[in-house]
Amino acid sequence: MKVGVFGFPSVGKTTLFNLLTGANAETSRFGTAKSDPNLGMARVPDTRLAALSALFKPRKTVAATFEYVDIVGLHKGDAKGSLSLAVLKPMDALLHVVRAFEEDTIPHEEGPLDPARDAETMEMELILADLDAASRRIERLRTSIPKTNRPEEKRELAALERVVEALEAGRPLRGVEFPPEDEKLLRGFAFYSARPLLLVVNVSEKDARHVLNAAQHFRLESFEQRPGVKVAAASALIEQEMASLEPEEAAAFRGDLGIDEPALHRILKASYELLGLISFYTVGEDECRAWPVRRGSTASRAAGTIHSDLEKGFIRAEVVRYEELMECRTLAAAKDRGVLRLEGKDYTVADGDIMHIRSGL
Repeated sequence: MKVGVFGFPSVGKTTLFNLLTGANAETSRFGTAKSDPNLGMARVPDTRLAALSALFKPRKTVAATFEYVDIVGLHKGDAKGSLSLAVLKPMDALLHVVRAFEEDTIPHEEGPLDPARDAETMEMELILADLDAASRRIERLRTSIPKTNRPEEKRELAALERVVEALEAGRPLRGVEFPPEDEKLLRGFAFYSARPLLLVVNVSEKDARHVLNAAQHFRLESFEQRPGVKVAAASALIEQEMASLEPEEAAAFRGDLGIDEPALHRILKASYELLGLISFYTVGEDECRAWPVRRGSTASRAAGTIHSDLEKGFIRAEVVRYEELMECRTLAAAKDRGVLRLEGKDYTVADGDIMHIRSGL
């Protein structure tokens, strides 16, 4: 899964990116508009995978991962036609970092700190960028259709007119339902406001105790109630400092601040929930691995995340629940107890399933 990290300048985007990915990207180099994006990977913390690895002692343990892309800070009015923002077109979700920390040497370009204002402003930036792209395509279609009379262009025009109607009303597309045929037509536009959005409030040390109620404390409840949006919080600079400590020291530091777990865990969990993901596992002496799939995926679709041939040649899946396997300790014992079962291609995968796919290819 790919997540694009963006926001206004000097909000701590790259500090958060470094925290998530373990990278060491320069945090001051984004003062110029031509800076290249930062790329990094984050391993999803997974206690179930750790337990399975301890049980099977495989040669390799592979966690689910997120790929993060961190772009240059956007100024108000920059989004429309921004080449930097265009880097985020292929992303599965967007992560907007909102500033809630005071720093006298780095004034906010909008004046007083106001996370709710900044979140709304950036939402409108995405809407205007989408509106510009849709309007330009509509102009071309209206010129082309009288000449070609193509039915597919007429369908595209009708779909885009519904897009423009929503955007002109200030509605992000992630909250607008379209018929399946329109969704397919519009997919290629990769509209920004159609992407699931994770708002991460970057707080100061004094507000660290509010990371678990950030939406209420920073007046972002309206965002949390919108479709396809989640709100999380982190004190990125403090978390970065804690990352250099021994685990026991870091845990004690978090306890003093009233933080229950590392920001990395909270943000990755929120990303999983935002994208509607669950994990299933494959286990053995060679490898234990977590596989992310959309909630509601069938066994054959899950097999396809491992390899397309497994989906094409799917015969059946041997499935056991994580809790049952941990109680039985071995797959052989799970089979003897009757908790290792055979499922067909239409079985709906549950979070925590351990699966072995049988394929004819």
